Amino acid sequence: VQLVESGGGLVQPGGSLTLSCAASGFTFSSYAMSWYRQPPGKDRELVASITSVGGSTNYADSVKGRFTISRDNAKNTVYLQMNSLKPEDTAVYYCRARLRWKDYWGQGTQVTVSS
Repeated sequence: VQLVESGGGLVQPGGSLTLSCAASGFTFSSYAMSWYRQPPGKDRELVASITSVGGSTNYADSVKGRFTISRDNAKNTVYLQMNSLKPEDTAVYYCRARLRWKDYWGQGTQVTVSS
C-alpha cells in the first residue's frame, strides 16, 4: 500500500497550489479519502474529506471557500486545490485513506506560504 503526496512548495500569500495524492496497492475507489495538515508545533488537523464515489465533501471552517477536494478514481488520485493561501496554511499536508478498519497515511508534503 502506498500513498504518495506531491505538489507542495513555497508560495506567496494569495497564491495557489494543487496537491496530489497517488494511491496504489488497494482498491482506491472503495475508500474515503481525506487531507490533513500539521502546522509547526501543532496537532494534525482535518482539512477536507471526500466519500468513495465523490458524492460528498467536507471541509474545515478555516479552508471553506478556498480549498477544493476532488478525486479521480480512474487515476487512483485525490487532489486538493488550494486558493487564496494564507501564512497560517503553512503545514505538512498528508493524505489518508479509510475503509472500515483499514487506515493508510501518506508521508506528507510541505506547504509554506510566505512572502
